[in-house]
Amino acid sequence: MENNNTIIDRLFSSFTDLETAIESAKKTLRSKDHVPAEILARLDSYDGILAKQRGLAQSLCDHINKGQWDEVNRHVGLINGLSALIRDDARAILGALAPAKSAPAEEDVTKNFC
Repeated sequence: MENNNTIIDRLFSSFTDLETAIESAKKTLRSKDHVPAEILARLDSYDGILAKQRGLAQSLCDHINKGQWDEVNRHVGLINGLSALIRDDARAILGALAPAKSAPAEEDVTKNFC
């Protein structure tokens, strides 16, 4: 059971780390000009997702204590899925906010004719 406690402690610690990262991202983006309101709303939605993860983790502890391994697996999958949702959306946000890369210069097709 000691090993389970360590894993659960790390899980809750990762939620705290994620919460800190979300708050930092919000602060950084709110300090910048021209960040679309939709982007900030998406970041705000992460708080709700994080709250759901914490609730699922609490239930996960109960299922571990009761030996309900099918529910443990299901909860782990849900928690991981929500983490992936945040990760993928954050990547999309970063991609949308990154300066557009300039297209490579087109070669002068006439140079081969001379």
